[in-house]
Amino acid sequence: MPYLPTFSLTSHPRWQAAIALLSAVGLLAGCAPMSPAKDAPYHARAPEINRPAVRPTRSLSSFSDSLMCMDHLFRESGMGTVLITSKSIPDYSGRIAVATKEMIVTALSQMSRVSNAFRFVDYEVNIAQQDTVQNLTTLLLNNNQIRLQRPALYVSGAVAFVDQQVISNNVEVGTSASRLETGYSQNKRSTVIGLEMHLGDFRSRTFIPGLDSANEIVIGSGGQGLDLSGRIGNYGVQFNVGRDYAQGSGPAIRTLVELAMIELLGKWARVPYWQCLTLEQTHPEFIRQMREWFEDAGPANRSLLVRRSLVRRGYLETETPDDSALRQALTQFQADERLVVTGVLDFPTYERAMRNFVSLTPQGHLQRVGWVNNAGISMAADTSQQGQPAHIDMQIENLMVGREHFLPGEQIFLSATVSRTSYLYCYMENAEKQVIRLLPNATNSSGWIAANQAIRIPDWMSPTPGFVLDAGIPGQERVACFASANDLTGKLPASLQQPAFRPLQGASSLEDIGVQLRQAAGGDSLVGQSSLKWQVTAPKASAAAPQ
Repeated sequence: MPYLPTFSLTSHPRWQAAIALLSAVGLLAGCAPMSPAKDAPYHARAPEINRPAVRPTRSLSSFSDSLMCMDHLFRESGMGTVLITSKSIPDYSGRIAVATKEMIVTALSQMSRVSNAFRFVDYEVNIAQQDTVQNLTTLLLNNNQIRLQRPALYVSGAVAFVDQQVISNNVEVGTSASRLETGYSQNKRSTVIGLEMHLGDFRSRTFIPGLDSANEIVIGSGGQGLDLSGRIGNYGVQFNVGRDYAQGSGPAIRTLVELAMIELLGKWARVPYWQCLTLEQTHPEFIRQMREWFEDAGPANRSLLVRRSLVRRGYLETETPDDSALRQALTQFQADERLVVTGVLDFPTYERAMRNFVSLTPQGHLQRVGWVNNAGISMAADTSQQGQPAHIDMQIENLMVGREHFLPGEQIFLSATVSRTSYLYCYMENAEKQVIRLLPNATNSSGWIAANQAIRIPDWMSPTPGFVLDAGIPGQERVACFASANDLTGKLPASLQQPAFRPLQGASSLEDIGVQLRQAAGGDSLVGQSSLKWQVTAPKASAAAPQ
């Protein structure tokens, strides 16, 4: 029988492709119609996927610490609260769409947390985009039910110019052969942004000579690329690698705004503002160097360094706390340092905890003070600094700085600032040795006070302060404030739990109050204390008129 060759349809490449296509169509037809219930587990992952992969962070610039430094300078100078407003800050180049005016408001707020130096008056009315506050303000103004306070100063300025690609550097090189081609490219571009700002007198709408600020900043962009292409027989392959970066204009404008506000208000208040611009934290390489140290330290050393820093600041009692105590300390520290509260030791928390252990060498380089050495030993715990109570800064806020004498019936304005978030208890002792409680009171029943933010006693900026503080009969008067990490109200004797502003029968002096507060805290010495005193003098008798 002769041999007959066989032929299979599936052995031909074209038939194989056709069969694969028909099989795919058959599978799709067999699955139709699709059931949404079968995909429910898949769609249930959508909320998790839609969430951001990183935690939010506060906007920190090179001058964030300088703004806090200015706040303390204003506090030390004894200046009163000044009302200020701002015009809209336009960008005539049309290339930078940022909320410059809101950055000004934020900078003013950060410079007034302790000093109460500036309060922003919102005068802006946008007819094209009305909101609830503007609508209500217009309605109340027309009915004479509201009066806007006139500011003393106003800020004016503009983004003067944005010069793009002032410097441009491009490099391209390549090779070519019969079977291999290579190419390399590199480019760098620099853009210059200029901001002009001025300080004006609101009453006369005139700019104050010499109170101006003109600064520039450079932002850059660049990229690198590598191309490889070759041929193997009749087939070609190609490989591309690229790396690009572009610095944002938003943080650059914020840096210019904060620098301008430091210069303008520092000159206006006649304080040595330049001292706040020489901090190590304003060094351009500070954050970059801190990030490098953060990544090189490792999780164990990071945790140890931060825990020791928290012990020295009074947030922890021991360097080896349990997870719950450590998380609570981190959350309170983050809240006091104006970070996003997460309870996690992330880089912003690490940077805030360790920034006071960095200094500049005479050559201008950043160096660590007491950090991990080559042997892996961390900075030694300073036992003299451990367990320190919260620091309380108290001042008399009357217009005359350093005033210590008052006339009977004259109003007295005080302020207190705590270094850590605490429960604050303030008492006054008059010339008759009567003791009354000022805080907590009806307006602040718990006495809970945020860190690094001045509380007024009484709040003279509020239309309903709750009470006034007047000088009594001639003699010495004193006020003492005590800060505790825990609420001690329910642990105090019943004689000290009487309503505020009434003479306390269970206390004979401010020293007695301090003893009872510490006893309520279980003999805890971590109760901060600060006091002020002044003299009330009788008015001088006027000379008798001649007959």
